[in-house]
Amino acid sequence: MSTAEFGQAVRRWRDRVPPETAGLPAGGQRRAPGLRREELALLAGISVDYVTRLEQGRASNPSAQVVEAVARALRVSTTEREHLFRLAGLAPPGPETVPTHLTPSVQRLLDRLSGTPVAVYDAIWTLMVANQPFAALMGDPSGLRGNMRNAVWRTFLQPGDRVRYTAKARLDQQTAVVADLRRARARYPGDPRLRKLIAELRTRSEQFVRLWDSGAVGLHEAARKTIDHPQVGAVTLDCDILTVAGTDVHIMIFTAQPGTTDAERLALLTVLGTQTVAG
Repeated sequence: MSTAEFGQAVRRWRDRVPPETAGLPAGGQRRAPGLRREELALLAGISVDYVTRLEQGRASNPSAQVVEAVARALRVSTTEREHLFRLAGLAPPGPETVPTHLTPSVQRLLDRLSGTPVAVYDAIWTLMVANQPFAALMGDPSGLRGNMRNAVWRTFLQPGDRVRYTAKARLDQQTAVVADLRRARARYPGDPRLRKLIAELRTRSEQFVRLWDSGAVGLHEAARKTIDHPQVGAVTLDCDILTVAGTDVHIMIFTAQPGTTDAERLALLTVLGTQTVAG
């Protein structure tokens, strides 16, 4: 591993990312126009000390997950991401691996939806990034690690989020995510995370086994969802799921009809969430 070159690349690319483009406040005096170390740490989900050691070439053998998180936080191009993996002594993820990279064009799309609850998941429904309005609506996911970030795992093994479900709606959701996993397994047969996820679900969830073995086929459709928010009460929103062609990245977007009570509550909880983060 070229630790010095890896650190130099991280530092150089950190300087070129204005904080406001990453959804962070740009206030205060800055020695450089880009992200501070603590801001990169926040966006990548790692400690400030680890960012410091990476940049100074004192951290050896960063994992693929860390390199991916840093690359995503720095908004690098596909070519730059591959270069960062090689500097870390790692092979860039191949075509049989579930993509976890957000292209600059998709990132720009998310930037323009900064006032709308948006979350981005990979092909196996592991959360990649969620903006502040989504965190305010559904709960802050920044502290989630491992399988806790996977929506399929949580659906079958830890249900109980803020969304209300009828029995039919719950079954429809379960069927759709199982179908997504089946498609992902066919497309990315070499992905170890996917194999491990399916194996654990088959071991621990009888409902998953029933749906998987039955060959159930389901699709995500636009739906209205009611979220029981602890501060503003029930909010009913339209939920749309978009899939980025060629990457299987899923973008989940919540919107409210303008002029409604739900729109007012959505705006209020977004403000409350911003104040909580600021505090």
